[in-house]
Amino acid sequence: MASRTSRDSIPLSPIATEIWDMKYRLRGEGGAPVEDSVDDTLGRVARAVADAEVPERRDAWAQRFHETLKSGAFLPAGRILAGAGTGRRVTLFNCFVMGEIPDDLDGIFTQLREAALTMQQGGGIGHDFSTLRPKGAVVKSIGADASGPVSFMEVWDAMCRTIQSAGHRRGAMMGTLRCDHPDIELFIDAKADSAKLRMFNLSVLVTDAFMQAVADDADWDLVFDGKVYRTVRARDLWDRIMRSTYDYAEPGVIFIDRVNAENNLAYCETIQATNPCGEQPLPPYGACLLGSVNLARLVHDPFEPTARLDADELEETVATAIRFLDNVVGVSNFPLPAQREEAEAKRRLGLGVTGLADALAMLGLVYGSDEGAEAAGAWMRTIQNAAYRASARLAAEKGAFPLFDRDRFLESPTVARLDEDVRALIATHGLRNSHVTSIAPTGTISLFADNVSSGIEPIFSLAYRRAVLMPDGTRREEEVSDHAYRLYRARFGEEAGVADAFVTAQTLTPAAHLKMQAALQPWVDSSISKTINVPRDTTFEAFKDLYAQAYAMGLKGCTTYRPNPVTGSVLSVVETAGGQASAGQEAAGDSQTSLPLPAPEIPAEARTVPPDGAAVVRLTEPLKRDAILPGFTYKLRWPDMEHSFYITINDILRDGRRRPFEIFINSRNVEHYAWTAALTLLISAVFRRGGDVSFVVDELKAVFDPRGGQWMNGRYVPSLLAAIADVIEKHMVDIGFLASSGDSRRDVREEPKAKAMIAGMPEGSGATCPRCGHPSLHHREGCLACLDCGYSKCG
Repeated sequence: MASRTSRDSIPLSPIATEIWDMKYRLRGEGGAPVEDSVDDTLGRVARAVADAEVPERRDAWAQRFHETLKSGAFLPAGRILAGAGTGRRVTLFNCFVMGEIPDDLDGIFTQLREAALTMQQGGGIGHDFSTLRPKGAVVKSIGADASGPVSFMEVWDAMCRTIQSAGHRRGAMMGTLRCDHPDIELFIDAKADSAKLRMFNLSVLVTDAFMQAVADDADWDLVFDGKVYRTVRARDLWDRIMRSTYDYAEPGVIFIDRVNAENNLAYCETIQATNPCGEQPLPPYGACLLGSVNLARLVHDPFEPTARLDADELEETVATAIRFLDNVVGVSNFPLPAQREEAEAKRRLGLGVTGLADALAMLGLVYGSDEGAEAAGAWMRTIQNAAYRASARLAAEKGAFPLFDRDRFLESPTVARLDEDVRALIATHGLRNSHVTSIAPTGTISLFADNVSSGIEPIFSLAYRRAVLMPDGTRREEEVSDHAYRLYRARFGEEAGVADAFVTAQTLTPAAHLKMQAALQPWVDSSISKTINVPRDTTFEAFKDLYAQAYAMGLKGCTTYRPNPVTGSVLSVVETAGGQASAGQEAAGDSQTSLPLPAPEIPAEARTVPPDGAAVVRLTEPLKRDAILPGFTYKLRWPDMEHSFYITINDILRDGRRRPFEIFINSRNVEHYAWTAALTLLISAVFRRGGDVSFVVDELKAVFDPRGGQWMNGRYVPSLLAAIADVIEKHMVDIGFLASSGDSRRDVREEPKAKAMIAGMPEGSGATCPRCGHPSLHHREGCLACLDCGYSKCG
C-alpha cells in the first residue's frame, strides 16, 4: 500500500509557522536561523534518530522517518523536535520521576541537586515525598523536630523557579503524597494559598484500602515508619481532598494500587509518582519518551458519507513511530547516569494520540457520545496492538529489553487484553519496549500540526482571534481556527452552519469527558493526561461523584478543573467587539494559573489577556540592536566588599521612547564573575523582549541575603541584588521609562523577612561576620566591625 506520507505534507498555517520558528527551528550561537524551512527541521530530526540504525540502513530509515514526519501523521514530542541533531546537551525525554528521597538531610539535598540537573536539561520531574517523616517528628540525631515533607517541597519549588529549563520552557514538577501519611492534610491544603507551591502539580496517592474505608465509613490511620500518628474518619479525609480540588483545582487523585496492579513490570518495580502531567507513572529514575499519532491526518473523505479513518495507515504510522521512539532512547542525552541505566534496562515509550476530537468530527461522530467513545476506543485498541506488534518485531531484530521476563510479562493485565497474534509474537520474540502507549497533553505540537484538537481533549474553540505583538510594539490580529472546522468551512462555505459533531469544551458535560477517558484507558498501558472541565456552578456532591465514577470505571487517576477564585479559569472564550471568540483566562482569579494538568489547545504563550480581551501571543523576535546605543555607567559600592561594581545600562530608542536594552556589571572582584555574567545575560534577554520590563526591579528587590543585608544611604537593603535593582530602577526613572512617584522604593525594613532579620539588632548591623559567623557585623566609624570577635574590615 502506498503510504500517505508520500502524498501529503503537513500544512503550514501562520500559527504553525510561528510555533516552528520560536520553538523548533535551529539557530546558531548568535541567534541567526540555521534552518530555512520546516522540512529542514524535520530532516535534521529524522537523520539524528536514524543514527541508531546500523550504518548500511541509516539513509533508508532517515528517509522513512522524514516522510512520516512531513505527513503530520506522527508528531514527536517537542523535546525531540527542538533537540535532536542539534549537538546541544539536552535530553530528548519529556518525563522523569526522580529517585526515592531518603529521610535525612544529606539525601534530601542530593535529590534536590539531581532534580535541578534534570530540569536544566529540559526534563519535567515527579517526586514522591511520602518517604519524609511528618512535621513535628523527632530527629534523634540532632535533637530537633522535623519540618515535614511540605516544607521541603517549598525548597523544590524555589529551585524550580530559579532554573529555566532548556529550550526556554518553565520547569514543571509533580509532587505526590500517600493518603496515609500523617501530613496528608497539610499537603491537601497547601495550594489554598495562591502563592504557594506554584511550580508543582499535586496528587494524592489513593489506595484501594482507603477507597474501601470511605465506602464503609471506617476509620483511617495516618502512619509513618510503622507508627500511627493519628486516626481520622476516612470520609472526612476524602471530603477534604474533594473540597480542596473543588475550591482550588488541586490536588489530583492517583489510584496508585491500580497503577501498580496494571503495570507490565510489577515483577521488578514499584511506582509511587508520575511525571508532571500524570500520563507517565514511573519508578525511581524512570524516564519516558513521548510522541503522538495525529488521527486527524488519517481521515479520508472528511465530512462525506464515505468518511473513514484508514486502519492500515494507522498501523503503518504506529510501526514507524515505535521504531523512531526506540531509536531516540539510544541517541538521547540523560541528565543523570541512573536515568540512562533505567531507560536502557526497560526502553519505555509513550506513544499516544492527538487530533482525536477533530477525527471524530470529520466522521460525523459526537465527542462524548456512545458512538464517539466506541470509535475512539477501537482506534486506541488498534494503536495498542500495532505498537506491541512493532515492538515484538523490533525485539526479533535488535533484542528484547534487558529486564524482559516472558512468563511474568505475559501475566500482565494489559498484555492479557492484546490480540492473540500479538501475544504469540511476544512469547516468541520477546518485546523491545516494556511499555509502548501513553496519552499526553499536546498543546504546542497540536498547534504546530495546524491546530488540531489536543490529545484526547475535545475541541476547545472552533475559532478565536489572537493579537500578535510585533517587534515595533504594534499588534496584528489573526484568526486561529480548529483544523477540522477549517476543512469544514472550505468544503461547505463560510456561511454553512456548524455541524452537530462540532461540540466544544464549553458545551460538554463532565460525564462525557469521563466516558471518553474510560473508553481509551484499557488500551493504554501507562496512563492518560486529561482534564475534566467542570462548570463553576456544579454542586459539591455532583463533583465528588465524578471521582467515585472514575474509580468505578477503572481509571488510573482523575483530574478535574472547576474555575475558582484562586486559579481562575483554564481557558475561556469571550466575545470581542467583532463577535469572534477569543481565547484567554477569565478576569476573576490569578493570571498565573497553576493547573493539575496543562490546559489543552493553546500553549502558555497564548494565555495573556490585555484589557481589550484579545489574546496576546509574543511570538516575535527580540528587539534589534542599533550599532550605537546611549547609556550610563553607575558605581555601586557594597559595604563589605573591597572593590566596587560598575553597572552600565544602555538604552534603545523606539517610537520616540527610550527604554533599557542591555546591562553590563563589572568589578575587579573576580569571585563574583560567574553570577554577574549570568545575571547580565538574563536581564538583557528580558530587556530585549520588549514590553513592560519593570518587573525585573521587583524580582531583584525581593531577594534577601541569608547572611543579612546592609545599610546604604540610611536605608536597609536586603542583598547585593536588591542594591543592583535600585540602580536599575533609578535608571528607568531617569530616562522616563518608569514613572517617578517621589521615592518609589519601598522600605524593605517593613517587610516580614527583613523585620525578622534585623529585629533586636542595632542600626548599622545585621550582616554575618566572615570570621566568627555571628550576625554581629556593623558599621563603626565608617568601617565594618564585629561586636563578637573584634574582626574589622579596615584591619
